[in-house]
Amino acid sequence: MAAVPAAVPTADRPWLRELLAGEAHAWLFVGKSVLAIYLGAWLAMWLQLEQPSTTMITVAIVMHPHSGMVLAKSFYRTIGTLVGSLVGLALMSAFPQQRELFLLSLSLWVALCAGGALRYRNFMAYGFVLAGYTAAIVALPAIANPYGVFDSAVMRVSEVLLGIGVSALVSELVLPERLRPILRREARAHFAKFLAFLRGSTAGRIPRQAMQDAQLASVRAAVQLEDLRSSVIFEDPEVRLRSRRMRLLNQRYMAAATSFQSLHHLINRLQRGGRDAAATALIALYRPLATALTPPAGHAGDDDLHALPPQLDACVRALPGRAAALRQDLSDAAACREFDTGAALLARLVDELAAFVATEHALRTGRPVKGGVEKVHFSRSSDLAGVGVAVLRTFLTMATLSVFWLASGWTFGANAMLLAAIFSGLMAASPNPVGSVLHTLVGYAAGMLGAAITVFALMPGGEGYTMLVASTLPLLLIGPYLATRDTLPGVGAGYTLGFVYILALKNPMVYAPEHFFNDAIAQLAGLGLSGAAFMLLPGLAGTGWQRRRQLRRLRALVWLAATEPLDGLLWRFESRGRDLLLQAVANTRPRSAESRTLLAWSLAVQETGRALLELRQDVAGGELPAIARDACEAAVRAVAALYRKPDLSAWEAADRAVDAAIALAPGRARNHLHQLRSALRDDESPLLAAVHAMPAQEPAHAS
Repeated sequence: MAAVPAAVPTADRPWLRELLAGEAHAWLFVGKSVLAIYLGAWLAMWLQLEQPSTTMITVAIVMHPHSGMVLAKSFYRTIGTLVGSLVGLALMSAFPQQRELFLLSLSLWVALCAGGALRYRNFMAYGFVLAGYTAAIVALPAIANPYGVFDSAVMRVSEVLLGIGVSALVSELVLPERLRPILRREARAHFAKFLAFLRGSTAGRIPRQAMQDAQLASVRAAVQLEDLRSSVIFEDPEVRLRSRRMRLLNQRYMAAATSFQSLHHLINRLQRGGRDAAATALIALYRPLATALTPPAGHAGDDDLHALPPQLDACVRALPGRAAALRQDLSDAAACREFDTGAALLARLVDELAAFVATEHALRTGRPVKGGVEKVHFSRSSDLAGVGVAVLRTFLTMATLSVFWLASGWTFGANAMLLAAIFSGLMAASPNPVGSVLHTLVGYAAGMLGAAITVFALMPGGEGYTMLVASTLPLLLIGPYLATRDTLPGVGAGYTLGFVYILALKNPMVYAPEHFFNDAIAQLAGLGLSGAAFMLLPGLAGTGWQRRRQLRRLRALVWLAATEPLDGLLWRFESRGRDLLLQAVANTRPRSAESRTLLAWSLAVQETGRALLELRQDVAGGELPAIARDACEAAVRAVAALYRKPDLSAWEAADRAVDAAIALAPGRARNHLHQLRSALRDDESPLLAAVHAMPAQEPAHAS
């Protein structure tokens, strides 16, 4: 008889172990979701609130696998709910008997909130969505009875806030999954990856494609860490206390990345131009940085940081002597100037790396940051044209439903308007709103079907809350589980919302088939019309027109660096540029011509804008002679004008202005000007291609 093979343990099947871990994670979220939904419904009934379904819907929208996300969403939803209820009261008070003016004002308010949801991303968007549709759920049911609007507002706000509170409570107390470990893991991974890339780059030239890939990685890392930080502060008081340090760390990371890219661009240009003596000397000066960024043998983990700060400080102290020794071997005056420019960039890079590593060390050890913590912010960049399209689309959707409702006397018109208000705001910030609406519509219809089976086949005859749970749980479980499947985006959330919304759990429960199906038709009509609006008036994301606008906004950052007050300008410039670039490349195919163009412009903008900032700081120091200061300011204005409107005449004016300033400026200022001139004449820069693509403007002639 053949021997029966022993069972293979899951340790020998990593795919099975991964599958089981994923399923356990998914079912934990499902269990917490249904627990919060039923707890919220029970409390709403116990408190004798009118519509426990509103509490259940709130729970379904707020719940997230990570507690920090739940708390962040709850915070902004609370603010949005309160603001929306006050606006609903105000609109009904202003137009108690003028339905046309009331619906017009409500449509405009919901449209403005949809625009706000698109402009203010992350969880702030939830506040705007809630402010829009809370006004609708407060005011629309009371349109036939304006005197009851205050009671309606109190009841709706109570139901929503109860759902928010229950979600936060369950998420925090029942096997909470924290965001803090994810933030720590991601931050340390980005830190280690950046230092490893720096160590591997000291051999000299880096291909432009590799530099663009590194640029995109640094952009994604900076934005991701800021998004995680803004959520973790809601769940962890220690992270809340260290929030300013984390912002400072991110900003120092971005500054060091820009200096690194500028230095390598300079070395690459020297090598392409045949100026090997200066390039070789700079590489020799740069190479010891690899040793300074390498922990001693036997160090691992956090021990790296104990060794790196003194090594970097030693590198900073040794740099001037090494630069002087290498410069002596250069006989050509032009090579000396180019070497001085690169040495100044390297000194800036090493200083910023030392500050970056010291801030990371302070965060891990809990020690104070050397020199104090500078107050910095991550500045976002939003396209107001896209916001305007979202406002117009939502207003037309709501206005169309309002006109149809008034003309037809449709009994369930308010329900259709409410669904349109919800999803017009929720989908406004989606990268693919049409696809998102279609997926949600499919899930919503399936959820309604599940609710119909539950209401008319499973619930009748039951008595008590236990039977309510038993009859609704089997089909309700489908929604939260589908929400954990990445291959079905929006379907799970749509199913849960459709199930809970059409279930219309009331206190007491009412069974009315006509009402049920008319309500279902109205809800699908509202959701379908919001999807049709996205088809008829699509957003700007991914269009050629938007890419051209984003490119202009990207170039405008050089104007920002040249004209805005210097206080805090460095952090605004660095963070806004990365946020804008990430928005732009999110709607282009990876490694496509459009993506490469945007990345190339981003690199050129960061190098030039940062050089202008450094030059302006030297000029503001007041140590330059008046004639040199005036020449530097003229060069700054000329370069900024070139990036604002690149053409041949503007490039020639900027080149002349920089040359004139180089002849007059001493020391550090001259190094910055040399870097500007090198960037202006970079044959691989997209700036030169744009300049030669546009003819010079003809000067005006007197008639």
